[in-house]
Amino acid sequence: MNLHSITVRVISSTLNAPFMTHLQRVTRREALIIEVMDTDGRVGYGEADPFSSPWYSEETIQTCRLMLKEFLIPILLANRSLQPEKLDQIWAGVRGNHMAKSGLSQAIWDLYAKQQGVYLGKLFGSTKSTVEAGAVIAANDPERAVDQIETLEKTGHYKRYKIKISRKNDFELLTKIRHHFPDLPLMADANSDYSLADADHLCHLDQFHLMMLEQPLAYNDLTDHAILQKIIKTPICLDESIGSYQDAANAIQLQSGQVVTIKMGRVGGWSQAVRILNLCVTHSIPVWCGGMIEFGIAKAHNIALASLDGFSLPGDLFASHHYWKQDIVTPAIAIDQGMVMVPNEPGIGFVVDRPALDALTDHHEVYCKKVK
Repeated sequence: MNLHSITVRVISSTLNAPFMTHLQRVTRREALIIEVMDTDGRVGYGEADPFSSPWYSEETIQTCRLMLKEFLIPILLANRSLQPEKLDQIWAGVRGNHMAKSGLSQAIWDLYAKQQGVYLGKLFGSTKSTVEAGAVIAANDPERAVDQIETLEKTGHYKRYKIKISRKNDFELLTKIRHHFPDLPLMADANSDYSLADADHLCHLDQFHLMMLEQPLAYNDLTDHAILQKIIKTPICLDESIGSYQDAANAIQLQSGQVVTIKMGRVGGWSQAVRILNLCVTHSIPVWCGGMIEFGIAKAHNIALASLDGFSLPGDLFASHHYWKQDIVTPAIAIDQGMVMVPNEPGIGFVVDRPALDALTDHHEVYCKKVK
């Protein structure tokens, strides 16, 4: 793979509606769009989606920009025989910084798939023509949550609904939703708002017959989750706790939960995501593909990832129009009866809308390979 240049764009757009958790209220979203061009003029696209401040993870837009500029891109451009499957080895001297690595590795894999003339998912064994889509409800007010579900049920018929909860609103929210939708496939995401001292309280959530309770305890914990899972009936889903293959292996050994969500950005890109998926499949752990309020490029990569056979539960795969008045891929990502069509075109399978991308770009930098 002969590279010519790498472009990093900072883009931003206002959300159609605020995204609220107990940790943060997000009204405007930034992202890094990474374009890798080869010497034949083909372009691969990736997207890094840290938030603007470190409320979800230690990485931010600015730290990712720095890591890409000072370390990851120079290392990549200095490599004489680039092979996508060797990216983890190439960056072995850079610890952590998974979102920065993920965005750049996505672009490399997209470019490689285009060079091979094949859909990206098929490089990893994808055989699915559709994937199941799940929705996220991030509203503190129960009436608003019910309204959001009713709207989504009319437009997309999503296969499951994830409700953002906290210790302040969990019973009120879930009681209201269950009253209106007694049979709705429902899960709850706590974003680490509870501690093991809340075990009795969390046991009472069993009455809502949730598919799973996502990340109830600390974002970096595995041992307390293992204790909690022995106390509550609701399956625990690990999200933030799974930041690497080793985290997943430790969680399985400790029996810290019964479900895993894989976020490509959180674990460092395609190779690590697939390794964790294969590990979970080996141990019969149900897996689904998580989301990060992405733009269309990251969503396209997630669709390709979710199309792999090991993903058995609906992922966070919203339609383009849910978050954005104007997304950056075409055709727009759509949900039909709770399903997303898996494309078959080379690379990520979608075309990047360059005018839309340019309109959302706040800043960009170009890094060219030095010719000796």
